[in-house]
Amino acid sequence: MATGFYHDERCLWHTTGEQALFLQVGGWLQPMAGGGQAENPETKRRFKNLLEVCGLWKRLDVRDAEPVTWDDMRRVHTADYLERFRAASDAGGGFLAEDSPFGRGGYEIAALSAGLVKRAVLDVLKGEVANAYALSRPPGHHCLPDAALGFCLLANIPIALEAARVAGPLRVVVVDWDVHHGNGTQAIYYGRGDTLTISLHQENCFPAYQGLTSERGIGEGRGCNLNVPLLPGSGHQGYLDAFNLLVEPALRAFRPDLIVVASGFDANGYDPLARMLAHSGTFRWMASRVKALAGELCGGRLVAAHEGGYSEVMVPFCGLAVVEEFSGLASGVVDPLLVLLEENQPAADMVAFQRARLEAQARALRL
Repeated sequence: MATGFYHDERCLWHTTGEQALFLQVGGWLQPMAGGGQAENPETKRRFKNLLEVCGLWKRLDVRDAEPVTWDDMRRVHTADYLERFRAASDAGGGFLAEDSPFGRGGYEIAALSAGLVKRAVLDVLKGEVANAYALSRPPGHHCLPDAALGFCLLANIPIALEAARVAGPLRVVVVDWDVHHGNGTQAIYYGRGDTLTISLHQENCFPAYQGLTSERGIGEGRGCNLNVPLLPGSGHQGYLDAFNLLVEPALRAFRPDLIVVASGFDANGYDPLARMLAHSGTFRWMASRVKALAGELCGGRLVAAHEGGYSEVMVPFCGLAVVEEFSGLASGVVDPLLVLLEENQPAADMVAFQRARLEAQARALRL
């Protein structure tokens, strides 16, 4: 079986307008030629284009999907939120949150984005593909049951998981390597014991003052939330240490039936919304490790859903690295920016300081 790749061009037609999070266009700030959006289609389109141009596209099992249904969405979101979203979308778009603009048809496109993740999860569970990558847009990991946040309009991964659970119980680990804290996924599963949510993120980046190590879950979900805040500039080794010391032990202890990756690429060293100094090799290594863990723990059942990543030059190479590792295929593409980022990693004392923080967290959790 091949790796499934889930894509629909209509998701790239989602619009966020010019004023989005990091560029408040107006006054002395001239609008950018590309519209000024951080969350824009080009990073995702260039990722897909690189897969096509290098020939890997033809060796993947490329699939599309139907939008999620109202019932799918209602398992996660409140009716009031969905009705407000649909009404605003029909009226021409607007803001459900200050940092989550959308245009006409945004509701339908968001449902399609979640639909790509849903079909990827169901296809993997049915054994139709070896593993899967869903190029979902708009992203989902910040979205709350009753509110949009951070470009995210629907909770793509939880909607997909709850649709899959209609058929029966399912133990899932969500590994979120987007540079921003996966607060939405955490909030949805914070009191449940069937989903372990793990977020590796730049400390106090977005949302501010969230994603603390003390946030471990409540009730039946106590111990089923793991936050791994990394210092700005932690670089490649910081992610390796986080995986080795915290992510892998937590995964093995939980014994999932399925692993889902919230695959944001905004930890790359050129991203405008973070300062982490990761590179395509970082994502290649993490993809390799999570694939190996899926093979060890849950029969290889592994899905990635695309989240953030705002550097048009870096996202395609980071995404290609993940797809190559998932598929076991080599494209022959050489990342021209890899060497430069490898040469600009943090100093040894910074690496040691970050590792000591992670070791202390692992000891406190007895991992």
